[in-house]
Amino acid sequence: MSSGDLRALYRQAADGPPRSGGKLMGSMVVIRYETRAEVADENERLVRQVFAELDEGRPDGLRYATFRLADGVTFVHLAVTEGETSPLVELPAFKEFQEAIGERLVDGVDRSAATLVGSYRLLTA
Repeated sequence: MSSGDLRALYRQAADGPPRSGGKLMGSMVVIRYETRAEVADENERLVRQVFAELDEGRPDGLRYATFRLADGVTFVHLAVTEGETSPLVELPAFKEFQEAIGERLVDGVDRSAATLVGSYRLLTA
């Protein structure tokens, strides 16, 4: 998978805007992939750089979380954006994360639009 393909996954709007208690939240996407074991730590390092840049720049219109699952090689990203595109895709650290993503993956990326059913403090303002 090329970095442009992954960037497009984040840019695409969900089929319908997720709602929390009737409140419009924006588009939500869940991205899941498995890395090769020998590069899982490098993938985490690159993801942490993205979060460091987000903490520094604090862009509006984005809620974002990444999880590394117990198997140590599976990563799940949850992105909620309020606009047409995610501010995430413009970050230099995110571009660096994407540069060789295809070389770190076992298979492709599973992307799915999502609708919020419930959240306890995870996606609240």
